[in-house]
Amino acid sequence: MAKHAVLSAGTKLWRSMACAKSELRLDLTLACGQSFRWRETAEGHWTGVMGGRVWTLTQTDDTLWYHVYKNQREEDDRKRRTGISLQEEDRTTKRLKGVVKKEEAEPLAVSSVQNHNVEEELLRGYFQLDVRLGDLYREWGAADSHFKYIADIFTGVRMLRQDPTECLFSFICTSNNHISRIQGMVERLCQALGAPLCQLDQTSYHDFPSLSALADSSVEACLRDLGFGYRARFLQQSAKQILDNHGLQWLEGLRRVPYLEARHALRTLPGVGNKVADCVCLMSLDKLEAVPVDTHVWQIAKRDYNYAGSSGQKSITDRLHTDIGDFFRKLWGPYAGWAQSVLFCADLKKFQSLKEKPQMKQPKKEEEEEGETISVCKKSKIKRESNGTVKKPASHKKGKMSVKKEMVE
Repeated sequence: MAKHAVLSAGTKLWRSMACAKSELRLDLTLACGQSFRWRETAEGHWTGVMGGRVWTLTQTDDTLWYHVYKNQREEDDRKRRTGISLQEEDRTTKRLKGVVKKEEAEPLAVSSVQNHNVEEELLRGYFQLDVRLGDLYREWGAADSHFKYIADIFTGVRMLRQDPTECLFSFICTSNNHISRIQGMVERLCQALGAPLCQLDQTSYHDFPSLSALADSSVEACLRDLGFGYRARFLQQSAKQILDNHGLQWLEGLRRVPYLEARHALRTLPGVGNKVADCVCLMSLDKLEAVPVDTHVWQIAKRDYNYAGSSGQKSITDRLHTDIGDFFRKLWGPYAGWAQSVLFCADLKKFQSLKEKPQMKQPKKEEEEEGETISVCKKSKIKRESNGTVKKPASHKKGKMSVKKEMVE
């Protein structure tokens, strides 16, 4: 059985492209809730499905490495294209077989190069590597001191450009949900309705389901059995509505219309509100200015930007969603959605340990250095007391209580 690839086993089966970590950090970009199909299968190695292929990605300081696995469907197609059967080979002399193999070698080599070129283009497009992230970080930092403070740690958070169908139906699953549970739901959805691609270390990988598969009348009951709850109906009905009213190419066509028009069109689908529509616009439809607003982003606006437009409101209305989005668009400019994703990532619980780096604890460190002499004296004093040579002043505890009493009064 095939195993997940690891770079330490050798680079022979890997391809690479130049890409600094300041331009892309896999651990942040693939785990911050944009896509739900990537898993860390070995330390620093991320395996997932993209473009109908199974990939493992890893990186060094200035290089992005990728391995693409063969799937059964591609193998069958390749064999059909060669048009050579075992019976035909048996009828061919050894001499002719040698000539045929020599002649075949060149087209197969060309095909291999073409495949690698296609794979690199897929990867570049998925991570939008033509966008210079470092330049954007500098622009955002110049306009926003809070962003500049966060950006020193959370570098390389890029916006993915996902398949619109996968993005839409994945985000319909996010309603009242959290990232780890959404990942499980999306995986079950793909296993139930998607085409199998390959199996690695007991893990089966499937392509994302087609619109036709999602629209089938049996889908709602199937997904309810898989724990999707009320979302099962939204998934099936949205797929059916797209096929019945618009057609297969409708979602991709929304890439070519203005942001507000695309958002309005998405909101006509069952289970799609402002937040889901903005996520789909930003992460798959090239609407760089879309700022998805949920309670998490609302809290960031209030806590870190003293946003006062929501005073007294207890829920996110359409008006509040638009106002917060406009606030950040004015602050960050045309790529506001990209900037928001950095702050969203930085606020996730799973990444809070990164904020413990020395540069973000400097004030505390200086304070500790200032109190070092006092601390040493205290330790020395306690030690002497334990030996019975020095007694702790009896008035210490009483004095402390007196101060507390005065503060209360």
